[in-house]
Amino acid sequence: MKNTEIKNLLFDLGGVIMDIKRANCVKAFEEMGMADANSLLGEYAQKGVFLELEEGSITPAEFRAEIRKHVSREVTDEEIDSAFCKFLLGIPPHRLQELESLRGRYGIYLLSNTNPIMMESDIKKYFRVCGKEMNDYFDGLSLSYEAKSIKPDAKIFEYTISHLGINPEETLFFDDSSVNLEAAAKFGFKTALVEPGMEFADIIKEKSL
Repeated sequence: MKNTEIKNLLFDLGGVIMDIKRANCVKAFEEMGMADANSLLGEYAQKGVFLELEEGSITPAEFRAEIRKHVSREVTDEEIDSAFCKFLLGIPPHRLQELESLRGRYGIYLLSNTNPIMMESDIKKYFRVCGKEMNDYFDGLSLSYEAKSIKPDAKIFEYTISHLGINPEETLFFDDSSVNLEAAAKFGFKTALVEPGMEFADIIKEKSL
């Protein structure tokens, strides 16, 4: 791959930039008495009410109301949000520094299956670990709940191309799901799989970007 081919770097969030642990989130909801948390919460895609929030078909308030139907005791909004955000472990500062160093040489963009509860609380908080805001690291964000679609659906890639104004053939997409990468490749994106224990910075070095 020649450097001149790539003008944009498009990143998934969880498992690529941010460390995540699904089991923590499942445990937190199970401790509330939610018996089906394990089946509804996935590593790469959600089901049921979690999916509806992620694809933007329900609001955070509607999500919380639905969660209360699944739990065995009274819970506050804050307890629900806190349990949900247990999915997120944080962002190592060296990844933020790498993003900062890449911006300017490339267009830096984010494409994430996520939700407004996490985004407006812990996600933005973790991006502040080095004293900057989330938007300081990216030229644009493509978020599933705004796109009304989730990876690997074709619609979210169509939205990403239009919303960010990027050419897929000039864009390298980093994701930890091979299914998502296969879907992206159909639109002409260059792709890179970030496997467990791997750093996206190492892939960038391997490709001489």
